[in-house]
Amino acid sequence: MSLLKIAVLDMNNNHANEGMRCILQLIRSVQGNDHSELAFDVFNVRGSNEIPGLDYDMYISSGGPGSPLASEELWEKPYFQLIDQIFAWNQQNKRKKFVFLICHSFQLVVRHLELGLLSKRKSTSFGIFPVHKTDDGCSEKLFQGLADPFYAVDSRDFQITEPNLERINELGASILCLEKIRPHVALDRAIMSIRFSPEIIGTQFHPEADNEGMLRYFQTDEKRNQIVANFGQEKYDAMVAYLQDPDKIALTESVILPGFLRDAIASLSPSSQFIEQN
Repeated sequence: MSLLKIAVLDMNNNHANEGMRCILQLIRSVQGNDHSELAFDVFNVRGSNEIPGLDYDMYISSGGPGSPLASEELWEKPYFQLIDQIFAWNQQNKRKKFVFLICHSFQLVVRHLELGLLSKRKSTSFGIFPVHKTDDGCSEKLFQGLADPFYAVDSRDFQITEPNLERINELGASILCLEKIRPHVALDRAIMSIRFSPEIIGTQFHPEADNEGMLRYFQTDEKRNQIVANFGQEKYDAMVAYLQDPDKIALTESVILPGFLRDAIASLSPSSQFIEQN
């Protein structure tokens, strides 16, 4: 099998984070466990205006801090040009390019494609929460093996609500998941995942988060004190308990992004390309 190239788009704007470590660790894990010929390059999109070209097979665009609302940042226009070029490429070529969008990146692309309303939340959503599948989500291949609801790390000040169903149908996209049910809150539930096309998918949660690294991170004095001060001891204790449960974060981390990589690898394999051409 020929070497497959992955562009990892770091959207953290030079802020230290656990997400990038988790993404690169998952790529290396698939490399080692599946003996796949993979190579990756990291692009510091927001910090250094680094944007990859179309010479990659897969693109993983990370979460990140700050606002995903429209801005005059230098990286925004070329970032969206890349997204548009990938959609166009996939419409015109048999050999597709695969994209996974995480949290901040997901919000940016939903805004760019006008698929829903992007707005600031009344309060930060931070923790480990149930994510509920829609009917389309129940048949989504990348979510097979996950319960309904399944659990994921959520960390955001913004949200996508009010889906633009006309645009979603026009694009052939589908909503896969919604945030936790809150019967006592008279607010729309956020859209937590969309499949934009057969090759492009995104989540508003963090499927890359691993329980070991996050547990280590949460148990530092600084982070523990910050969570307790902002959200209370009960929330902190619940998060630590969830991180130690193999059926919650560990399961989500083991299923979604590795599944994306494996599906892309299988679709790009010479045998798959041969079958498509015949």
